[in-house]
Amino acid sequence: MRILVAIADGGSLTAAARTLETSLPSIVRGLATLESHLGVRLFNRSTRRIALTDEGRRYLADCRQVIGAVQDAEASVRADVSEPTGLLRITAPVLFGQMYVAPAVNRFIARYDDVSVELILLDRVTNLVEEGFDAAIRIGTLADSTLVAQTLGLVRQAVVASPDYLARHGRPAHPRELRHAECIRFTGSRGPHWVFMEAGRRLNVTIDGRLSFNLVAPGIAACCDGLGFGSFLSYQIAPDVARGALEIVLANYELPPRPISVIYPHARLLPARTRAFISTMRETLSGFSI
Repeated sequence: MRILVAIADGGSLTAAARTLETSLPSIVRGLATLESHLGVRLFNRSTRRIALTDEGRRYLADCRQVIGAVQDAEASVRADVSEPTGLLRITAPVLFGQMYVAPAVNRFIARYDDVSVELILLDRVTNLVEEGFDAAIRIGTLADSTLVAQTLGLVRQAVVASPDYLARHGRPAHPRELRHAECIRFTGSRGPHWVFMEAGRRLNVTIDGRLSFNLVAPGIAACCDGLGFGSFLSYQIAPDVARGALEIVLANYELPPRPISVIYPHARLLPARTRAFISTMRETLSGFSI
């Protein structure tokens, strides 16, 4: 696995040999042994270049997580001689950060006297390395294979409306009925379509409405005021559903839940403060599903 990661990061077998401080024949034999063990080709090789196959790209992401987990396990054994210290920079989505990450950070700060935290809440995907973040909370599938992700919980994409709106216009039995309903839209997001699942296949439904927002909170408020249907992540509407201001509809047509993950740069020995923060988030969101 280390050979695979070194080749992918270095772009060549020779670069991998330098990184791992071994010989080129050892790298060649190691890669051949791994491919033989898996029964698949991990790289397409020519005289000029080497490139990951589709199978190689998928396996590479898993290898990074395995190596990272091994290094984390080794580091945790040394935790008694490495207390968390220094500045920790974290980023998270705005609303989720306000509801769940910020309270966890408060507990983290109270627990570790020698750590300071800068929490940046942004509704965009950040580049952890370029922007200097130690870790991030992400919702959705991780696309960057240079990062390690540990899944903490799951959230749903749910369609809701107020009891008043449903009493006046009826409860939809199928997503296509939303085509003729008032739907709260968001500028610069998923466009004029909401996506559902029907019999294992994705179903795109064109929606329309007189209201559109660039932030989630006013969209939720509009739904609570009985102005139409809205599509939100389940944690965003959980308080309003709990108090009866909103009701979930079309639950049988929802997409599979999305993972909530804590992510950090690729496999390496993490600072004690980052390991401690990851542990705190595990405690906070362990088994989270809403």
